[in-house]
Amino acid sequence: MSSVEELAEDIEALLPLFPSTVKAELPDCVLVDNGFSYPALCGAHRLRFDSEQVAERIEAVRDWFRDLGREEFTWWVGPSATPDDLEARLRASGAVPFADEPVVTSMVLAEPPPEVEGVEVRRVGGIEDFAFAREIGWETAGFTEEQREAGRALLEERWEQRQARDDSALYIAFVDGEPVACGDVVFLPLCAFLSGAGTLPAARGRGAFRALVRARWDEAVRRGTPTLLVGAGKMSRPILERVGFRTVAESHVLVDRTGLSS
Repeated sequence: MSSVEELAEDIEALLPLFPSTVKAELPDCVLVDNGFSYPALCGAHRLRFDSEQVAERIEAVRDWFRDLGREEFTWWVGPSATPDDLEARLRASGAVPFADEPVVTSMVLAEPPPEVEGVEVRRVGGIEDFAFAREIGWETAGFTEEQREAGRALLEERWEQRQARDDSALYIAFVDGEPVACGDVVFLPLCAFLSGAGTLPAARGRGAFRALVRARWDEAVRRGTPTLLVGAGKMSRPILERVGFRTVAESHVLVDRTGLSS
């Protein structure tokens, strides 16, 4: 097993931090809050609980997110999570499958994906394009208006944070001159992690998603790390399989609102 495959299951716990991120690296889990009220961005990862302490540790994690003012967060239960029945215990304690993406598939690509004709991809270089790309992402992820307003309030701050570093990028895909899709990437020492992408419904099936994969591959190659890693959801997994990605792990994602602030 390669080093990239070994880190794939718990990649969310290993990503570089922005100033707005709060992270706790504990002996039996890693807790990450990205400063935004959306469950997948507030998660408990690399879960390695002792069987005799599961109930206690569940409550401690809930306390951590509650203290940050979160009303919900997610548990990421991968094949290496312990104990073996952790998912069942989490469900019994009140957590439920995350409706947006109940299963996330860790996938790796180490060979060039196909080029795509008829789609233009540009790297975001200014705050106006950054804002537009985020609006596409929020639309494709089904964000509520409240979540979008919270995101808009943070746009300038997040853009300034990105400008101060070179370990991430955001791309927009255009079909017939119209912006229809966006894709994020985080550059790591061993690979590039595709940290999100989405295509507006009216433009699906025209190659925008695949073109974004290729653009991020090209940049990873330029940086000397010709490997892509992604956590794929139910819509993206079939497309990624067709362009050459292979599965290395699956994680069940549970959303938890038990005992949190309302």
